[in-house]
Amino acid sequence: MKMSFSYWFKSGSPWVWLTGAAVAINVIMVAGLLILIASRGLVHFWPNDILQADYVAPNGSVQQVVGEVTDSEDVSAIQLREAGLEIAEGVEFVTRYLLKVGNRDVTGADFRWALEDKLTNKRYPEQLFASERREWGNFYGYLRSVKEAGTEVGSYQSGQDPESYETLWNDLQARIERAEGIYGQISDIEKGAIGSINYNIERLRLKQRAYELKGELTPEILADLNAEREINNREYEVLQEQLIELYGLFERDSITAETGEGVVVEMPISKIVHAYRPNAMSVFEKMGFYVIKLWEFMTEDPREANTEGGVFPAIFGTVMMVLLMSIMVTPFGVVAAVYLREYAKQGPLTRLIRIAVNNLAGVPSIVYGVFGLGFFIYFLGGNIDALFFPESAPAPTFGTPGLLWASLTLALLTVPVVIVATEEGLARIPRAVREGSLALGATKAETLWKVVLPMASPAMMTGVILAVARAAGEVAPLMLVGVVKLAPSLPLDGNYPFIHLDQKFMHLGFHIYDVGFQSPNVEAARPLVYATALLLVAVIALLNLSAVSIRNRLREKYKALEH
Repeated sequence: MKMSFSYWFKSGSPWVWLTGAAVAINVIMVAGLLILIASRGLVHFWPNDILQADYVAPNGSVQQVVGEVTDSEDVSAIQLREAGLEIAEGVEFVTRYLLKVGNRDVTGADFRWALEDKLTNKRYPEQLFASERREWGNFYGYLRSVKEAGTEVGSYQSGQDPESYETLWNDLQARIERAEGIYGQISDIEKGAIGSINYNIERLRLKQRAYELKGELTPEILADLNAEREINNREYEVLQEQLIELYGLFERDSITAETGEGVVVEMPISKIVHAYRPNAMSVFEKMGFYVIKLWEFMTEDPREANTEGGVFPAIFGTVMMVLLMSIMVTPFGVVAAVYLREYAKQGPLTRLIRIAVNNLAGVPSIVYGVFGLGFFIYFLGGNIDALFFPESAPAPTFGTPGLLWASLTLALLTVPVVIVATEEGLARIPRAVREGSLALGATKAETLWKVVLPMASPAMMTGVILAVARAAGEVAPLMLVGVVKLAPSLPLDGNYPFIHLDQKFMHLGFHIYDVGFQSPNVEAARPLVYATALLLVAVIALLNLSAVSIRNRLREKYKALEH
């Protein structure tokens, strides 16, 4: 038995099993983390039933509570007694619920805790509705009337025929749909047509300033600029008249609603994004509403200090930055690796360079951010502004954080990974392949370009994959070189030069930090942190899978040459 164990140990099998177990544990941990993030984040979009109950306050008064149960926890009865609450003797733990009561403009808070044993007469009335608003968060209550231009066109009071409530509710849904259509037209004009006109007017101003600096502003040129400016002004006035008309139609309708506490409030329908009655919805209706909310989360702009709405600008900024970074880092990393492996004399200096490259991979990312701020933005960007954009002074063009400098900073951060991976790929190519190409009359450059580099391309793609995986999740350096809390316009639009590399942008990683740690409404932001984190993981996985697919195609294409 001893000999058998010694032979088994020396064969290396224990290390194989140990490695397999470690991999399995890592997979389980990663899967568990993803499940936790998904369960905490995706549930946020589900339309929970709205609870209405009587709540016995500490002073003995009975209050009406209306809201969604978003969380629950067991609290020590001793802790509650020390806080002055009356808890029955013999009870060790008490369950309390976190209720999303909304109505922040009425009560001042979106959430409140309520002890389970203090909630009585629990019910879920089908007429209770929730409205997602553009401001002040959600509203929970009962619909009482619909008004058009200040005139009541329908109303309902408690105890009336339920059919009249359904008629009023359907009227509200039609008016919300109408308001959303008008809001889309307003957004198209403001962000599209007027945005383009403002861009052209600013371009004319800079053009005139450039002529002034050169001393070439003649009366003829000035007349041409003013004529073009006048055309833009006339177009702007026409669009402004359209906006005034649309805003009049947009703000025409309103509703009155009653909270659970009996407070009646009036809300413009223009401020309502969705109105729904989860207590009256079937499972399939809730599933349809869930899909709509999930789609809006991925395609809409954020609202309410990033605690409501979507994250599309952050998705767009993240993907665009990673693509630009990949375009920048790949040629630099490959050229450096080719020089070190194929051309540089292998000696102490080359070994020292390799050590330096490997050490660069361990430098904290914030150091790269400080370097990018000092070198790329202040030095390089400032000189570019002085040479090519003097008409914009004192406002900076490239001498300020932006998409270009963020991409360059992350390219500098990840270039050691690409260099090391490419060098390993070049080292694995058999010497006989190079010698065969040279023997057939090809030059060293032709051999490198047509034989060696294609065979090493899978290794290059491996370096790019590792670079994407690291760069997409970085936050610290981006805070210094281009990322902002909210960017109302995307860095890609229909205005020349179409890709605005000088523009600031949003990023999913920074969005998670901002919502999680800078939000004024922590409870409302918490599920969005999980949802955005899951989305960031999905975006990184999609980018990596795309790169892996390209690598596999290259590997299959050049597999025959390796043999």
